[in-house]
Amino acid sequence: MARYRGPRLRVVRRLGELPGLTRKSARKAYPPGQHGQARKKKTEYAVRLEEKQKLRFNYGISEKQLLRYVKKARRAGGSTGLVLLQLLEMRLDNTIFRLGFAPTIPSARQLVNHGHITVNGRVVSIASYQCRVGDVISVRDRDASKKLVQTNLEFPGLANVPSHLEVDKDKMVAKVNGIIEREWVALSINELLVVEYYSRKA
Repeated sequence: MARYRGPRLRVVRRLGELPGLTRKSARKAYPPGQHGQARKKKTEYAVRLEEKQKLRFNYGISEKQLLRYVKKARRAGGSTGLVLLQLLEMRLDNTIFRLGFAPTIPSARQLVNHGHITVNGRVVSIASYQCRVGDVISVRDRDASKKLVQTNLEFPGLANVPSHLEVDKDKMVAKVNGIIEREWVALSINELLVVEYYSRKA
């Protein structure tokens, strides 16, 4: 299944707040569709599926990519759920979003794809690039790039920059100082349910 490009608020109404997907809030508090207001008791499978979908839509990845991340997290050892979240959070598009260079993850992906971002002095146009400790991320030294990011910095998607990142907003340069800690993950999610969902599939 390809990356979702449909109405974002429809997803927010179904799954709850997704800070990476959109900054808008839904006016209606119930899921979309004809039976949205009819409150049904969710099965265990439905609860796990919903948590998995939150991850997919928030980070803007396909089902195939998410499955690949789950397998990678399993091989890494330690808590699979935590490692999975760290892998997703350390993607370049998400890091750009967390630095405030873009208001949402889709717009951060666009910044990266259009060649506005450099990592360690080299232009990186792959949104799924895994940021490592010590990486220096900066906005390309072009007027168009700097102007674009300057506008975004005035209205960042999230107010606080996580502790594993340090940023100089005037120079538009940031450094990755470590791996993100669980409490800094902005998405409200139970990652263990996601691991349980995939335990039958992978």
